Order: sequence, then structure tokens, then C-alpha cells
Amino acid sequence: MHVVVTGAAGFIGSHVSEKLLAAGHAVTAIDLFDDYLYPAQAKRANAAELRGITLVEADICDPAAVARVITPDVDVVCHLAALAGVRPSIAEPLRYIRANIEGTGVILERMREVGVKRLVFASSSSVYGAKQGANVAAFEERDPCLAPASPYAATKRMNELQLSTYRDLFGIGVYALRYFTVYGPRQRPDMAIAKFVDAIARGKPITMFGDGSSRRDYTYIDDIVSGTVAAIERVQPGAYEIYNLGGTQTISLAELVATCERVVGKRAIIEHAPDQPGDVPITFANIDRARGALGYEPTTRPEEGIARYWQWLQSHGRPMP
Repeated sequence: MHVVVTGAAGFIGSHVSEKLLAAGHAVTAIDLFDDYLYPAQAKRANAAELRGITLVEADICDPAAVARVITPDVDVVCHLAALAGVRPSIAEPLRYIRANIEGTGVILERMREVGVKRLVFASSSSVYGAKQGANVAAFEERDPCLAPASPYAATKRMNELQLSTYRDLFGIGVYALRYFTVYGPRQRPDMAIAKFVDAIARGKPITMFGDGSSRRDYTYIDDIVSGTVAAIERVQPGAYEIYNLGGTQTISLAELVATCERVVGKRAIIEHAPDQPGDVPITFANIDRARGALGYEPTTRPEEGIARYWQWLQSHGRPMP
């Protein structure tokens, strides 16, 4: 197939593009290479590893640029480009609305104009909001998701509604994938595992927000890629489906730090701070729907995935002292 990948030089986008190329698909990509959350140099390094990709450097909010990428011969659009991050979205919500809502609107309008009918979209577990209590059930896609806890989460839920409307009006088939805390090689340096591993290795302090009891469903990049590529190869015109892609187990923040300590072989210097606005106490994926429809079956446990990331960081990241 001919697949357009937006955000193809980012963390998830570069891995998905690599997998698509390896499977024999043609990939055309668009990426802004901005340095909002981390240096653009890292994204350029990701793109340099993608042999055979056709890459347009531009903003998805630019209709003319998007028109150069989404052409009538495209089979599927995999829309991964977005501004990510809960805490930065609280500081600059309008920036997130432009990139995530307007940008997705430009993608959808171009698809409608040229008759491209299949879209896979990167949503987020953050749409579920803050679920409370020690016995929270695994999150299911049928949840109405009416109380996102941050502007970032709200934009992702609004995106899902945008996509539903374009399916109803124009027959664009959509698989929206709710990713649960993805980590692994090439991850953004502002993400928890990247920050913790780097700081522990360097003997620098890490900040633990709250009492360490908050829990996350961490999902290794290879598992996310397998689910995403399966969605790209299966989505059909007129469909509208939402799938959780998670690791199916949760670990606490304190357990995560301890795991990073074991992997690196050094003790963490921990500085405690209050819970942050927008953070949620738990994420926890029920993947029954993705397992049945996509054959999705995550296999990488956190300790194994963090060890793989640590190995990659030593060979590709900044040199350790």
C-alpha cells in the first residue's frame, strides 16, 4: 500500500514508518521538525534511519503542504503528528488546539477532497480522565470520556469526535488507537522513563510527584507498532472503531523508579514534589477489542523494555560518565 504517515520523524512515527517500509509498503511522510518539547536534531536523527521514505518538512496546519503529501493514489493515512504532553498543554492550551484540532481538520479535509477513505489515528489513554480508587477496572473503549483532565487530553477526545463526524458525513473509515504511555528507544527525553534512567545513570536527582502511588500502564514501542501496523492494514472505508493499545499491567511510580534503579545498577536520588495539575492517578488498558480485531498481544514487560531502552541509550544516546 501507499501510506502517508504524519509526524514520521517523531518517536512513534519513526518506528511505524520503519516497520511499514520493512513490510514492503510505500511511505510518504510529513513532519515539522519543531523543537517545542525536545531538540529537532533528535527527530532528524530518526528520519536519517528511514531508508526509502519520501519526507516533506512542513506543518500539518498548512493545507498546501498537506496537499503535496495526501494525493489520490494514497491508500491509508496514519495520523500521528500532534503536540503531546499533559503539563505543557496546561501552559499553552491554544498552541495545542491549533496543532491538534486544526491540524487534524486540515488532514481530514484533504482526504475528503481527493477521496482517500482510510485513516488510522493516534489518540491517547489520557481521554479517560482521572479515575479514582484502589480497585479501578481496566479502561474500556465504551467509556464516554466526558472529563479529560488536561487540554492535551481534551484535544485528543475532540479529535475522536472530529473523526466520527467525517465518517458519518463522508464515509472516511477510522481506527482511533488509544495509546497507553509508550516508551522505548527514541522516546522523548521529557518522558518519565527517559528522565529517570538518564538522571540515575548520571547521579542526578529525579523528581517524584506525589507519594509514588500513581500507576501507569506502560507500553513498549514494539508492541505499539505491531498494533498500529495491524490497524493500517485492516482499516476499511466507512468504519469507525476505537481500540486501546496498552501493556495490560500497571506499575506504580515508586515501582518504576525501583525498576530503573535495577536496570541501571545505581540508586536514585529522589526529590519529592506535590502532584501536578492534569496528572491522573492511574491508567489501565482493557485490550480485548484490539486483541480480537487486530491480533494485538503485547509481550514486553516493563523491566525488559526498560533494559532494552537502557541498552539503546548507551549505544545511541548521550555517553554515560
